[in-house]
Amino acid sequence: MRRQGGDSRELVLALGALGVVYGDLGTNPLFALRECFASSHPLALAPANVIGSVSLALWALLLVICIKYTVFILRADNEGEGGTLALLGKIPPRFRDGIATRPVILVMALLFGSALLLGDGIVTPAISVLSAVEGLGVAQEKVVLYTAIILIALFAAQRYGTARVGAVFGPVMLLWFATVAVLGLVQIVQQPEILRAIDPRYAVAVLRSGQPGSYLVLNAIILVVAGGEALYADLGHFGRGPIVRAWYWVVLPALALVYTGQGALLLRDPHAIENPFFAMAPDALRLPLVVLATVATVIASQALISGAFSLARQGINLGFLPRMKVEHTSNEETGQIYVPAVNTLLAIGCLALVIGFGSSAKLAGAYGLAVNGTMTATTFGFFFVMWKVWKKPLIACLALAAAFFAIDLAFLGANVTKILEGGWVPLSVGGAVFGVAMIWRWGRRRIALSVAGRAVPVDAFLAREDVRTVPRVPGTAVFLTSAIDGVPPVLVHHVERNGALHEQVVLLSLQVLDVPFVEPRRRLAETELGRGLFRVVARYGYAESPNVPALLEACAILGLAVDFERMTYVVGRDALRLRRDHGPFSVPRRVFAFLARNQAPAVGYFGMPVERVIEVGMQIEL
Repeated sequence: MRRQGGDSRELVLALGALGVVYGDLGTNPLFALRECFASSHPLALAPANVIGSVSLALWALLLVICIKYTVFILRADNEGEGGTLALLGKIPPRFRDGIATRPVILVMALLFGSALLLGDGIVTPAISVLSAVEGLGVAQEKVVLYTAIILIALFAAQRYGTARVGAVFGPVMLLWFATVAVLGLVQIVQQPEILRAIDPRYAVAVLRSGQPGSYLVLNAIILVVAGGEALYADLGHFGRGPIVRAWYWVVLPALALVYTGQGALLLRDPHAIENPFFAMAPDALRLPLVVLATVATVIASQALISGAFSLARQGINLGFLPRMKVEHTSNEETGQIYVPAVNTLLAIGCLALVIGFGSSAKLAGAYGLAVNGTMTATTFGFFFVMWKVWKKPLIACLALAAAFFAIDLAFLGANVTKILEGGWVPLSVGGAVFGVAMIWRWGRRRIALSVAGRAVPVDAFLAREDVRTVPRVPGTAVFLTSAIDGVPPVLVHHVERNGALHEQVVLLSLQVLDVPFVEPRRRLAETELGRGLFRVVARYGYAESPNVPALLEACAILGLAVDFERMTYVVGRDALRLRRDHGPFSVPRRVFAFLARNQAPAVGYFGMPVERVIEVGMQIEL
């Protein structure tokens, strides 16, 4: 009985994975194969090239998705979670805490790979929805208009969450994969010669032919596997088993059939190159197919947008991004969040790309580099995990990583030619996010060192005459502090300036660990320091959202007196004083100061009631 229940749950999760994990991969057939013959460096539309391009697409799916991701990468989970930040969490602290050490190159590579995902988040909705709307066959101005309307509606709906509509994502994508598989199969039956593409020698022959576009065809083939990183990024939502089952049972057969079917159509009718995907459908079914394609691309975009929200929260918790407002859109699912700042940036970026490029063909050049960069960063991190965490023999790690790097670098070599044709977009976005992350990390470390140097030992603080004789007022004061030792300067400052102290004082430290989630039994550690002082250390995973009132309520079990009607939260507010110099760090200092001034208040981010919060300002030189 239990096995049947387990199998049913696996099927439900596999169906859900179709909507969340495979939306991006599943909508690539709308434009990927066309770009082999319609890009700025196209192959000649000859039968050998058609068969060779289809062969490249099929073997890219096999080598990158089947072997690299489903067999190897998905095993490198961080307590069930995946993604480049999960790889970062698996790195021993001694390899990532320094900024001037050589191992930090690995950290920078993984951070840049994560930053490129945000660049991908701008390009994917734009190119996916554009390619679907182009199936209407209307004037390009109307395509741009309709696409903009759909994207505006999509981003405007984010604040309401996706819990309700998310339930239909899987069934809709199942219908999509079934539809494209049937369309492809019909074409293959009419032109079975295309089945030669199964032979990898046709793929090699195209790459070695020396004809114009022979190597640069990889610019288009990378689009076939775009979205493959979602298998790893969404690992924690579904688990390896359902993701792998959905891939082999549904997604891989459907993609293999649709790409092969497009090739069969091009062998029979080369004029179909203008839009080979929609040309596979009879005219009577064109409009329903456009509607289904549009819905599928919206689902693909939604999954990526939600992933960007989760990535932003993880970056904030790990100390790589300044605080941003995070809203929970579901009371049942902690992963259902909405980050207004990220949503606004993605919306502006997507609309700018749709208006600026105007067609999916022109935008295709902006797509491959972000995908390629993230996959290369994942390979880099996976090698390190195999070697340093799993303790595998170095020679075996090098051999496997070299095979993956060979594929990644082959795509990268072709994609660098696309920088001026749109590739600069995700690179610019990723570079900007990466720069912010490094500057914020550097600035926070400098401030933490400064504050730690001003902390007072607990015994020395309690022995002070003014502390022993200070009037005590009813209630509890909760002081948020990043340190887990000593008395924070904000408490000392509070006593000296106000000349009073609450009967109960809680020094609350929020620690983000290198795991996505922390078990409830490991969440809290409480220590009584004397004279009504308590230290509470609360541990969180990087995929969780801290909530201070909920924490304090849980502390009642440990013996802390909790009365929210008589509780005051004291938060330090750093007033940065910049040095007057023009050295190499003058610009990062100014950037950090700007980010610090404009980050979201700690009050809202940690769930504290604003009417019970006192901010104590302190000057810190940076």
